[in-house]
Amino acid sequence: MKVSIERATLLKAVSQAQSVVERRNTIPILANVLIEAEGDTVTFRATDLDIEVLDRAPAQVERAGATTVSAVTLHEIVRKLPDGALVQLADDSAAGRLTVTAGRSNFNLATLPKEDFPVMASSEYATNFSAKAETLRKLFDKSKFAISTEETRYYLNGVYMHVSDSEEGRVLRCVATDGHRLARIDAPVPEGAEAMPGVIVPRKTVGELRKLLDDDDMDIAVSVSETKVRFATPDITLTSKVIDGTFPDYSRVIPTGNTRRLEVDATEFAKAVDRVATVSSERSRAVKLQLDEDRLVLSVNAPDSGAAEEELAVAYGDEPLEIGFNAKYLLEIASQVDRENAVFMFNSSGDPTLMREGSDTSAVYVVMPMRV
Repeated sequence: MKVSIERATLLKAVSQAQSVVERRNTIPILANVLIEAEGDTVTFRATDLDIEVLDRAPAQVERAGATTVSAVTLHEIVRKLPDGALVQLADDSAAGRLTVTAGRSNFNLATLPKEDFPVMASSEYATNFSAKAETLRKLFDKSKFAISTEETRYYLNGVYMHVSDSEEGRVLRCVATDGHRLARIDAPVPEGAEAMPGVIVPRKTVGELRKLLDDDDMDIAVSVSETKVRFATPDITLTSKVIDGTFPDYSRVIPTGNTRRLEVDATEFAKAVDRVATVSSERSRAVKLQLDEDRLVLSVNAPDSGAAEEELAVAYGDEPLEIGFNAKYLLEIASQVDRENAVFMFNSSGDPTLMREGSDTSAVYVVMPMRV
């Protein structure tokens, strides 16, 4: 194999590949990226056996072929090469080496046989549809903060993507929860997705997917089966196993009878929570909300380090209420709000609180209170 490729193009492809590779693994080939050159394209494939990313890049191919080389090492080399450099990759399979040349720089890297590289089996996908990058970004970005990190509840370690009924009709919905907070985000059902099986997309896959969704107008081809999900752009294909488990019935924890309504400027609210939480050394310190007519007092009392209080003008016309929340959870939920105002719906100091973005019902958040 012998190819010439622009440094910027190579860096983009290799950075996607090396982020999938697990740093600590007992199988040497999994640390490598499979490079295949043919025609006028080079493909870079990396996997951790659960996720596989395939990146296609244009290149001048002098000699077709394939080899595997350390993804992290190749990425570090390309990252440190000067902008605008033309990089030449040439492998000598007999010697088990890959030569990387750019200008006066020359690197000689160990390779492993391409035959040892595990390629993820392509399954039959029951559902295939296309969605705008902007739609998928909203669904996953606004829900991923609530993904659980508890390994014992593995079925909560991802975002549950499925088709559901709502007040607006059928929707494509993403839900994530860790038992303390919940995010439920809806978007119109893309054509062809109506019969999609519900799947739990793992946390790592959600992070990798985010890199494909920068161009708002780009169409992303989505394929879903019972065991795998695939997201593809013209250049990159991301395939992932889904979490083998049953996502709990989240609708039971979304309160429907909360009547006390608070409307507050989302940005001001987030800044105020951040400020009062500063006195606490623990990020999980409870912030107390005291609600009175058109008035909200946020306070933190940390016996070991001090206390803080801040007052905000809000729209609230119900009975006075005192309720406490984990400061980190409040900040994460408030930071999801794109619109100017956040609307909180309370019942009592011991019941889950609902939050929406102004009058928009496509995004719903639930947060459990804390004792204060």
